[in-house]
Amino acid sequence: MNSYPELDLAIEDMRNQVELYKPSTFWDNASCQIENDISENGIEKFRSMQSALGFFVPTYGCPGSSFSKEHVDNLQRYFISQYGQEQKAQLTLENFLNGSLSSLADYRVLMAADNPDKMPYLHTFSESSFGDPSEQFEYEGRYFSRSALNYLLGLAWLKKYLDGDVPRTVMEIGGGFGTLGEVLSYSGISDARYIDIDIPPMSFIAQHYLSHVYGIDNVKTYAMTRNLTEINITDLPSASVFSSWQIEQLKGEIDLFLNFISFQEMEPNIVKNYFSHVVRLNTRWILLRNLREGKQLRKVGVAVGVKTPILSEDYLKMLPEYELVARNIFPFGHQTIDGYHSELLLLRRKQ
Repeated sequence: MNSYPELDLAIEDMRNQVELYKPSTFWDNASCQIENDISENGIEKFRSMQSALGFFVPTYGCPGSSFSKEHVDNLQRYFISQYGQEQKAQLTLENFLNGSLSSLADYRVLMAADNPDKMPYLHTFSESSFGDPSEQFEYEGRYFSRSALNYLLGLAWLKKYLDGDVPRTVMEIGGGFGTLGEVLSYSGISDARYIDIDIPPMSFIAQHYLSHVYGIDNVKTYAMTRNLTEINITDLPSASVFSSWQIEQLKGEIDLFLNFISFQEMEPNIVKNYFSHVVRLNTRWILLRNLREGKQLRKVGVAVGVKTPILSEDYLKMLPEYELVARNIFPFGHQTIDGYHSELLLLRRKQ
């Protein structure tokens, strides 16, 4: 078993917070599973843990494709038994099952959509292999995961509307393992500052990942700021990872707030509270990616779900201070095989 005293301290502190800053209904069991997996396998292996793959490390292949490893193995064996070693057909099947075809489709959209002459630069990005990823694709000598391509597509879409207003201070709530921070490290913005707000153990994972990306001296963490009553944004380094309740200590202004997918896994009162701080920090731009129809309900026989799904229109109602600039599903968002729509929403603060 691996011991992480800093993680234990953050989790203990979280128990003393109000419910708004504790795991949501969707995340209460998941966070415990992830914590146990880290202790058992070590944080160096977090991107191949089953709990991670099920909750915050998205994949194109299994399990994200809904095919299990057993499904994949059985389909490949059956194909060979019926059609033999037909190399081209076998490669096509393999690339479909392992997610290569889907990831290539997203990469092609990124290359077609992005303007490499405008910041934030996206065309130089290549993802780290820290965390022992179970899935990563190489295109033109650079490496990408589904998490990375999700963010890169969203930022390529955002750039179409910035009109030179380059965001330098970026805050995210529920940032997974820190992919957005890594993307910003390649952005060409010399004074870029990334702030990730999350519950432990997610915040603990993100700080380790970003410490690998930026160097440990360039990342501010919960342990460093635990006893502060005020955190000035202008004093922060290139990357910071704070626990959920520390959003109340932040002082200053944000250029861009971003949430990809995690708000749909929270209850409306939790999201509304976070938005109150986004507004308080005078955020100029808001970029969201969430299910238009809302997440599934938690009920008997369903492993995960929410008490009350949040629909796309609910986000707009929670943010009267902002105007909707654009919304997108094709080609920058995603439509699931069963008809759900992962939609991008871009909002700008009203003048």
